[in-house]
This record gives sequence, structure tokens and C-alpha cells, in this order.
Amino acid sequence: MKPFPYALDERLSEAGDTLPFSGHADEDSYSLGGHDFELPSGIDFDLILTNAGEGILVTGMLRAHVVGVCDRCLDPAEMDISAEVDEYYLFEEPESLPDDDDDLDYALVSPDNTIDLSEALLPALLMETPFVVLCREDCKGLCPVCGENLNEHDCGHAAQIAERRAASNPFAVLATLNLGDGEESST
Repeated sequence: MKPFPYALDERLSEAGDTLPFSGHADEDSYSLGGHDFELPSGIDFDLILTNAGEGILVTGMLRAHVVGVCDRCLDPAEMDISAEVDEYYLFEEPESLPDDDDDLDYALVSPDNTIDLSEALLPALLMETPFVVLCREDCKGLCPVCGENLNEHDCGHAAQIAERRAASNPFAVLATLNLGDGEESST
């Protein structure tokens, strides 16, 4: 994600000062793992910036329409993502961190008194992006024999594969057992 600088001014100069900030980031894509995603409409956000004394706390929500590739059928997969934004920008680097705060997450206010909002927006977007991308919940995927998209056409290979698997199953013989009608005779 490209840097998205925001210049801090006197409206956030005192501890406890808050400032609402809504906007749009003209980001066109991002990656997560082996997936590349497009953002055809960019990212919209509604944030609250708060001077927390030792830094600026940025909280709020972002919204984005995301387009990726379905992991099962390779067709486009579209989704709307709404994510919580929560980032802390310290005015100064802490001298030491407590041992139990290994996962303490923060960024720094730059010397020119700006914060990079991409450090708040991108992690929020990544956290809500699914790791398994599907075009729809019940996507049938591609035929492993001919590559046909099973959502569009049933090529018949799936039934053949299921028959072969059933025949090679060591428990298939149990289906031929006659267990009677389930009533026991008492004598």
C-alpha cells in the first residue's frame, strides 16, 4: 500500500483532543499470502484521531470492495470488506518495553508531525480478507480430470471418480452385509 500521510495540527495538540476524519484512499491492489486482490473503488474510511498523551490513537472503520480469484474454480471472486481500524502512533520511541508486551503494536509520528495512515488501514484490511477465497460458498471447483468448471457444467467425471473411490474403499464390503431386520428373537 502506498504511504498515506496525514499532517497533525493544533486540533490534536492537547491530550484528550479528538478529531473525526473521513476519506478515501485511491489504492488499487494489495496482496495477502499467494493472493493478489484488486480494489476497483479504493478504500473508504471513517476514523477518529485522539491525542492519548503519549501518542495519537487512530480508531474507526474502513470499507472496500475487493476482487480476487476463487481458489476452487479460478473465476473472479468479489466481496465487500468492512474492518475495524486500531493503530497507535507514539510521539517518541519508548525507551524500553515490558517483557509481557512482546506483541505491542505501534508506529511513530514522523519528525515532520505526520502519521502514515496506511500503517493503520492495511493491517485492518488484511485481517478481514479471507485466507481461502471463494466466488461463492458452494463453489464446486474444477474437474480434476478435464478441468471443466463444475459450477457451469457437469462433465460426468465426478461420478466416475466417486464410483472408483467407493469400490477401492476397504469398508465397501460392509455395505453388502445383511444385518437382518434388527429384531432379536427371545427363547
